[in-house]
Amino acid sequence: MKGVILAGGTGSRLYPLTKVTNKHLLPVYDKPMICYPLQTLMDAGIDDILIVSGRGHVGHFLELLGSGSDMGVRLSYEIQEGAGGIAQALGLAKRWSNGDDLAVILGDNIFEDSVRDAVESFEGGARVFLKEVLDAHRFGVAEVAGDRIVSIEEKPEKPKSNLAVTGLYLYDHRVFDVIKTLKPSGRGELEITDVNNAYIGQGEMGFSVLRGFWSDAGTFDSLLRASQMVKKHMRDEKVN
Repeated sequence: MKGVILAGGTGSRLYPLTKVTNKHLLPVYDKPMICYPLQTLMDAGIDDILIVSGRGHVGHFLELLGSGSDMGVRLSYEIQEGAGGIAQALGLAKRWSNGDDLAVILGDNIFEDSVRDAVESFEGGARVFLKEVLDAHRFGVAEVAGDRIVSIEEKPEKPKSNLAVTGLYLYDHRVFDVIKTLKPSGRGELEITDVNNAYIGQGEMGFSVLRGFWSDAGTFDSLLRASQMVKKHMRDEKVN
């Protein structure tokens, strides 16, 4: 399995911090934000990773991370022209993926849990990672019945559960066929929720519920919360 980190977007909710840099290069406690999703993929045993970013900042990622050889991984880079959405950015990985399964992670998502077991046991279709939250209306929300996901609704006013869909997904190579069928949403983007619902409609979507902490870091409050959670986790590890 290969890994894809999606690190594009304008970061408008973090302006003016993002006026001169990509939000995924902002600090979360003691490291640039992108180092956390990169570590999540590495901890899952993935060593061939593509970073997708916008034209203005891809060079900054290259300067920070280089080829990845000093970390024992191989990093590649792709440029997303404009803001076409998460699914559109993922579509740029088709040629690079060469038919392999993919672990896709958003560059502003920070996870405590290892997903190595899910990666190693993946046998096709798709899998999402869910987390119980208090503010489900901010996220895509999964409606679950037993061991299957019935649907995913993006930022619902009245969530059907408290299970947020985090920014980490496993897909087989057919994801690119799904992306080709998508139409832009009301905000003019190809939505990853539509990709996930396509797999749900085919009965090929699995899920895992995370136990450890998870946070996105795309707003001032979540960026602060992510830093505080990372600091606490590091302190707890030292104590233990």
